[in-house]
Amino acid sequence: MSDYLLEVKGLTKRFPIKGGLLGREVGAVNAVNNVSFSIKRGETLGLVGESGCGKTTLGRSLLRLIEPSAGQVLFGGQDITKFDALQMREIRRKMQIIFQDPYASLNPRMTIGSILSEPMEIHGLFLGRTERQNRLYQLLDQVQLPKDALNKYPHEFSGGQRQRVCIARALAVEPEFIVCDEPVSALDVSVQAQVVNLLMDLQSELKLTYLFIAHDLKVVEYISNRVAVMYLGNMIEVAESSELYGGARHPYTKALFSAIPKPNPNIHMDRILLEGDIPSPMNPPTGCHFHPRCWKVTDQCKAAYPAVTAQSQTHEYRCHNPI
Repeated sequence: MSDYLLEVKGLTKRFPIKGGLLGREVGAVNAVNNVSFSIKRGETLGLVGESGCGKTTLGRSLLRLIEPSAGQVLFGGQDITKFDALQMREIRRKMQIIFQDPYASLNPRMTIGSILSEPMEIHGLFLGRTERQNRLYQLLDQVQLPKDALNKYPHEFSGGQRQRVCIARALAVEPEFIVCDEPVSALDVSVQAQVVNLLMDLQSELKLTYLFIAHDLKVVEYISNRVAVMYLGNMIEVAESSELYGGARHPYTKALFSAIPKPNPNIHMDRILLEGDIPSPMNPPTGCHFHPRCWKVTDQCKAAYPAVTAQSQTHEYRCHNPI
């Protein structure tokens, strides 16, 4: 058995833009562009980048909630991009997602018991009444919610409690891999810590593998074994968490990390302010897509997209003039 649960090779997602009377294609948004990476069994890969860089599209493409335009997604050694609907139905038991908004991702007309039972019914799990009831109680216990939650509706819970329900729903079918799509960004800071610690405890207990998408770089550092940085649909740097936070090589990564608030105001850190706007994914710049905003830009950056450079066995980046 391979050490890698998920291997992604050249994944691309292109959204066509149509216009005119005949609805012809007049352009395209390259949301994810030739991305390759892998995730080991039992680890957490953090995924960071500015809004609109393609993080959520990448996460949903891995599960084929959005169909990739090109590339391979190898889950347990099988390329699921070639699976038909029946094969995907079987594999979805092992791949789940926790959405960003706990208010929008739960049906307000269903009780928590019905919400948690639905995925088990779809996949034919825990068919006996007593067996299913015991499984529901087990799920609530795992996410630290009381048993009487089963008969309540989503509006009767706080945001943090709703996100716990969403986590329980993802766990209901006993998955191996979970895409956590900004699961704490809609929550208060104190509640964020509780949910992140819960996810880490569940990972240890159930041997789960995570892709953790987030904006909060401190949360990503805390929960992740490795971290990947995206910019305009491209993955520009990947490394072990401690290695990346301690020695980022790409200028964009360095700029991102310079924006992390420092707990001690007496410690002076130079903030790197990027000039200009994020380029449009409909018409990305030539060469390195970051060059219009980079303070280390050269003619080479404008002419050629940088190849992958290996800083070490666990640290790769794409930059002609690394820091």
